[in-house]
Amino acid sequence: MTDQTRPTIVAYGPLYPYLTDQLEQRFTVHNVTADADMSALPAEVLEARALVSFGSVGAPATIMDALPKLEMIGLFSVGYDKVDVDHARAKGVRVTNTPDVLTDDVADLAVGLLYATVRNIAANDQLVRSGGWARGEKPALAGRVTGATIGILGLGRIGRAIAKRLEPVAGEILYHNRKPAADTAYRYVADAIDFARQSDVIIVATSGGPEAAKLVDGAMLDALGPDGVIVNISRGGVIDEAAMVDRLADRRIAGAGLDVFAHEPHVPEALFAMDHVVLQPHQGSATVHTRKAMADLVVANLDAWFAGEALLTPVV
Repeated sequence: MTDQTRPTIVAYGPLYPYLTDQLEQRFTVHNVTADADMSALPAEVLEARALVSFGSVGAPATIMDALPKLEMIGLFSVGYDKVDVDHARAKGVRVTNTPDVLTDDVADLAVGLLYATVRNIAANDQLVRSGGWARGEKPALAGRVTGATIGILGLGRIGRAIAKRLEPVAGEILYHNRKPAADTAYRYVADAIDFARQSDVIIVATSGGPEAAKLVDGAMLDALGPDGVIVNISRGGVIDEAAMVDRLADRRIAGAGLDVFAHEPHVPEALFAMDHVVLQPHQGSATVHTRKAMADLVVANLDAWFAGEALLTPVV
């Protein structure tokens, strides 16, 4: 029997176990998979006033329309590109995310990927583990981060945190946004191709969504050039993945450090054999500290909503 004193919510897709535990302590939780038949949801699910999901699952219009009493969506992520935000706004459904609490860990991984890629850390690790080094195989000479011109694509919270970490070693930090950012001494480059041409490294930290789809295209990668490296901790769709794979295969760019992909968890198989590419399974915020903080923020937004208080981190 449903506890009438506890708000009913939907866990849409799999959730972080700690978050699931916290939700079940406060709410009546019903699990709905992303491939469920939205026209055949049980009656008790239709009572849900809130939905919680990973950012990679989001909330399409179909699930919003299937829940007639839906009032808010709590995302366990900073990115909300998988939420039909316009549809939510039209229906009066509030949307929250988890910014700030994951900034440091995502920035740390971006810097780690930069060094791992430029300094051939993954390839050299494999050389040692395989016994190649002991057999006399020589590691390739690496590139250098110190003194590099580092371009930040998207100087938001995470972009600024990445730039701050790299200030002591970069020759220069420049950035490209839709418009200049306030309160920064980093040099703004308005034209994307010019930005890529001037950068030794591009770190993609912009938000995702349809407006950012394939923002880093073939022309931009060509401008980065054969000595350039790209790091992506944003969303896979921000880069034209096919164009990137082609240029990595031909060494028209020097390397890539990638935490995100266009069709996760599927990764272009051509990348697996490339020793100048470092791959991660979308681990930017994946530390114990940050995942707990993200879950606590999701719950805090839900608690605030059901208490009639202001949302802490509203998107819509």
